[in-house]
Amino acid sequence: MTTIKTVTTKWKSLRRLRRWSAFLGAMILTPCLTGVTQTDIRRDATVAATEKVLPTVVNIATTRIVEYRDPYQDWFLRFYGRRAPVERREDPEAIGSGVLINEEGYILTNFHVLSRASRVYVKLSDGRTIEADPLVATKQKDVALLKLRAPAGEKFPAIQFAADDDLLLGETVLALGNPYGLGLSVARGILSSKARRLIEANERLSNQDWLQTDASINPGNSGGPLINLRGELIGINVAVYREDQGMGVGFAIPVKQITAALLDFFAPEIKDAQWFGARLDGLRAPLRFAEVQPGSPAEQAGLQAAQKILQVNGQSPRDLVDFNRLLTANADHTARLLVLDRSGTRTVTVRLMPFEDLLQQKLGVKLRNLTPQDAASFKVNPGEGVFVQEVERNSPADKAQLPRGVLLAAINDQLTDSPNRAAMLLTSKRAGEHVRLSVLERRVSHNYFELRPRAVDVKVR
Repeated sequence: MTTIKTVTTKWKSLRRLRRWSAFLGAMILTPCLTGVTQTDIRRDATVAATEKVLPTVVNIATTRIVEYRDPYQDWFLRFYGRRAPVERREDPEAIGSGVLINEEGYILTNFHVLSRASRVYVKLSDGRTIEADPLVATKQKDVALLKLRAPAGEKFPAIQFAADDDLLLGETVLALGNPYGLGLSVARGILSSKARRLIEANERLSNQDWLQTDASINPGNSGGPLINLRGELIGINVAVYREDQGMGVGFAIPVKQITAALLDFFAPEIKDAQWFGARLDGLRAPLRFAEVQPGSPAEQAGLQAAQKILQVNGQSPRDLVDFNRLLTANADHTARLLVLDRSGTRTVTVRLMPFEDLLQQKLGVKLRNLTPQDAASFKVNPGEGVFVQEVERNSPADKAQLPRGVLLAAINDQLTDSPNRAAMLLTSKRAGEHVRLSVLERRVSHNYFELRPRAVDVKVR
């Protein structure tokens, strides 16, 4: 039979157990409520990726020079027989987006964002506005590269690139940019297609194998990054279907095409007008050579595909930008490379060839860009050819009877819009090969002149 004392003892034990439970519960719950030990539930992968990439996203504004005529122009002409000087103004135009890809201030954006721009201004995430210089672009891929006019030595945050083919159909993606000029915006969606091919013949987008997403990409988003939940760049936002064509269908240039464009942009041939002749296989260390052009300075120095680059002029390159800077740093155009291959490490010295020397060596000519006066005399637009300024005596061009003072329009039917372009077309030509130069001659006879196109066959030396 249970006694009163036993019942009392059990009741006291139960009350002590309840007090301890309440105490322990408070000890566990209090930190959760104050956020001391438990992560905020709102800080999911989307927020983490956004915060990681946010400092690398920029807004881009461009201006272009326009001529302004007021109503007094005709009045001035009527009474003075000539027009008043035309006023030229800077007209604010496109507002787009971009992303920092290197700590030295290189920015990636779309070509169409910068088209016809006379000046470019970049607003950083910290609120500063800095003018930037367009460096190089490819209209076909709709990719352009800028460089901030920042003080020497200043470093900027840079986005990380995803691997070229590291894309998951249906994975969550984020589109960052500056839609409608409203300021930074983030949109979330999924990767709808990894290889969208547009079939409309008159569609503005003509590139193949672009990414498709249902994340909102509106005017102004162009040039901004499309990222995955690791905060890695997987594409550059470029366009969206209009309302009458479909909603929730946006496009981005995939990281694989961006990487290919950057490998061209930062090649010594494009950036520094020097012939090197070797292409890298990636943007960041460890760097390797993907291919070496036959007959190039790189091949003549003994460089080979698949070699790992350990040092350039005694320093280890961190990325593609760093490699190009070190490679072209010396005034005598030489560079000392420490490379690693199956046979071990070895040091090679390569001498890059300036394009001016290349044109002289292979053809014996000196070219320059067309001036407005040149273009007018040949009845072409600036950029539609180059001017043959000098022809070396007894050179291949001289032996082929190429005169100075003509317009060189194409080499083997490929347009030459600059001396650098002409030199690039000659890098693959070996001694003894023939090239066909399409030229335009301006012949003056008495009181008139005529333009006569002709082809000149030149044997490369």
